[in-house]
Amino acid sequence: MNAAAASEAGPRVLVADDQALVRAGFRMILTARGIDVVGEAADGVEAVAAVRRLRPDVALLDIRMPNLDGLEAARQILQLHPKCRVIMLTTFDLDRYVYAALAIGASGFLLKDVTPEHLAAAVRLVGTGDALLAPSITRRLVERFASDKREAERPAVHRDLATLTPREREVLTLMGRGLSNGELAETLTLSEATVKTHVARIFAKVHLRDRAQAVVLAYETGLVAPGDA
Repeated sequence: MNAAAASEAGPRVLVADDQALVRAGFRMILTARGIDVVGEAADGVEAVAAVRRLRPDVALLDIRMPNLDGLEAARQILQLHPKCRVIMLTTFDLDRYVYAALAIGASGFLLKDVTPEHLAAAVRLVGTGDALLAPSITRRLVERFASDKREAERPAVHRDLATLTPREREVLTLMGRGLSNGELAETLTLSEATVKTHVARIFAKVHLRDRAQAVVLAYETGLVAPGDA
C-alpha cells in the first residue's frame, strides 16, 4: 500500500476491552469505515503485549479491565511505544480515572455508547497526532479532579517550567484556561502562526504530547486554579 492509500485508510488500531461484544462491535464499526483493527485484547496485560507485538497507531483501552487496568496499561504502553496514541473508554462521563490517564499521556477519552460516526472520527483525529478533547472540554474535566488530593489515583506531574520564556508561560496558562489557538492569538494580539510556534516550543521544552496534557500541566503546576476564567 502506498503512503496516500495508507493515509486514506486511517490509523492501525488495537481494541482492548474485557467484554467480547464491545470489542466485536468496535471492530465492526471501524472496519466498515476503512480503519484497520490490527488486534484485540481482553485485559491490560494482553493489551501491553499486543502493542509490543503489533505497534498500532492508536490503542482504545477500557479503563476498567481485569489483571491490569486501563490506566496502568496506558502507562506501560506509552513507555513501550511513545508514538502510540491512547484513547480511554469509559462507561461514565467524568470517570475518576480519566484525569490520571490524561496526565500520563492519553490523548482523550470516549464513552462506550459513542456513535459509530464519532468513534471513527475520534480514532482518525487522534491518529493524526491531535488531542481528542477540545480544550474547553478538557478544562472542565480537569477542574472536576484538580482539587482531589488522593495522589494514589492522581499521579503528580513534574515539569521544569523554568525552561519556558515569560511569553510561553503566558501561552501555557491561557491554554490551561481552555483557549484555542485563535482565541490565544486574539487575546495576545499575535498571529495564529506565531501562537502555533509558541505552542510547539512549549510541547518540546516540557515534553508534552498534546493540548490535553498541556491543560493538565497548567493545573498541576498551579498556573491555573479551578474556577479561573
